Amino acid sequence: MLAAAALMMTVAASAQNEVGEITVAPTVGLNFANATNVEDSKMKVGPLFGVTAEYGLTEKLGVSAGLHFSMQGYKIKESDETFTTKMNYLNIPILANYYVYEGLAVKAGVQPGILLSAKEESVDFKEHCNTLDFSIPIGASYEISNFVIDARYNIPLTKVNKHGNKSEKNSVFQVTVGYKFKL
Repeated sequence: MLAAAALMMTVAASAQNEVGEITVAPTVGLNFANATNVEDSKMKVGPLFGVTAEYGLTEKLGVSAGLHFSMQGYKIKESDETFTTKMNYLNIPILANYYVYEGLAVKAGVQPGILLSAKEESVDFKEHCNTLDFSIPIGASYEISNFVIDARYNIPLTKVNKHGNKSEKNSVFQVTVGYKFKL
């Protein structure tokens, strides 16, 4: 039975893009976000949604670009109160996808992000933040029957604050699921 299940998964796994093929995948998921160099900060979970397009360069290599609305930030607990920092970004991941096995890809690239809003509780602090956020996303995805499950960590490069000595950066792990179809 185990061998039959493995065979069925192999048959059900979709191949990566064919050379010259373009696919599009609407995606939804969760961010597990925090900030580096912020004392006692805790993870904040937020939604992520958008769309990703991929172009097949070779049988094993594709390049993708996405447009994702991403809710990020962190929490800090002081005494008996918890303060939540909410930062919303429009992220543009541009990735190289290398298919190591049918349906399984490892990926890496660059991700510029545009800050849309920044609030702690009801206080808007967007004017004190860098408008652009850059990171290096690395991760893996698996495709089965046109559904794509993707997990990646965005290595932060840009400081959140544009003034002062704070070296606070966005630290985000994300998991998404999408449905891939050919154009």
